[in-house]
Amino acid sequence: MTSIGASSGMVDWNLAVATATRLVRPGPEVSRDEARAVVAELRRHAKASEEHVRGFTRMATDETHDTPVLVVDRPGWVRANVAGFRELLKPLLEKMQERRGGTPGGAVLGAVGGKVTGVELGMLLSFLSSRVLGQYETFAPATRELPAGANGGGRLLLVAPNIVHVERELDVEPHDFRLWVCLHEETHRTQFTAVPWLRDHLEGEIQSFLAETDVDPMTVLERVREAAQTLAGGRPEGEEDDGGRSLVELVQTPAQREVLSRLTAVMSLLEGHADFVMDGVGPAVVPSVGEIREKFQQRRAKGASRLDLALRKLLGLDAKLRQYRDGERFVRAVVEECGVDGFNRVWTSPNTLPTKSEIAKPADWIARVHRKPES
Repeated sequence: MTSIGASSGMVDWNLAVATATRLVRPGPEVSRDEARAVVAELRRHAKASEEHVRGFTRMATDETHDTPVLVVDRPGWVRANVAGFRELLKPLLEKMQERRGGTPGGAVLGAVGGKVTGVELGMLLSFLSSRVLGQYETFAPATRELPAGANGGGRLLLVAPNIVHVERELDVEPHDFRLWVCLHEETHRTQFTAVPWLRDHLEGEIQSFLAETDVDPMTVLERVREAAQTLAGGRPEGEEDDGGRSLVELVQTPAQREVLSRLTAVMSLLEGHADFVMDGVGPAVVPSVGEIREKFQQRRAKGASRLDLALRKLLGLDAKLRQYRDGERFVRAVVEECGVDGFNRVWTSPNTLPTKSEIAKPADWIARVHRKPES
């Protein structure tokens, strides 16, 4: 296992990786030759997707910010995400550590709490690692095993066992499904490589959100513990709906609510745009795209067990599902009214990004950015 930094502090990151790796569910049964073929095909599809996505979106990418494509297994996804979380949350955790250090016995409690939190974070990541098909890691620090693009280029992850699992579960044509997934993830890579200011803007918003966090460390850790206990079945029957606060909702101040509103709008735009592109490109290169989309939407809407639903709520994943839906409707409405080039004005600057209310009312964004009177 690759070390991801010091284990001291509020979270024992190495223990989180070790725990998640130990608990991660095995992937679908495939032979060694089949696994190699899947990996090779995903790499080919990822490369082919670049041209498809750039042609459809008319977005010119900055090659100096190009990113590697990594086909990973579930433990590989865990290691990559722990490294990203550690980098992104560093300012918040340092702040929490300082607060803890000023209390009697704070150092001892911090060491113990870091290990407890590491185990519980590992439990959550093991759960999530079997559900993610692909991911563009915007804030990925480069490591020997997990390279990232130069100049903050990030990296694109494709989780091979999960893709195989879902294509079998949906009973869809494997080659079509793999390309369809790659189109979605390549759209995210294109968004960030074609819009140089987007990464820094997003990071600035996230850090503004975290900087406003003024909450007792134990309160945050308790929320993580609740999620882990839900996952482990350690909560009494019926308690998963105890108010339904997510981890994000817990730490909102008025200033944070403003930042979160902007972040929600941006994430809705990015996810909705990726869905719009994968379906827009699809008919030309993915013959069974209609069947894939219908079955995939049913799978998204249905969810799974009560455990899945409880975790979705606690982790804010139900909000992510709404982002796909609301964002795609926004993109489609703007493209229908203004064309692809008219929509692409959204990438001009942070000022042309839609607000949360404009995501729900695309005509308001059109009126503001294109100076057209609302009909």
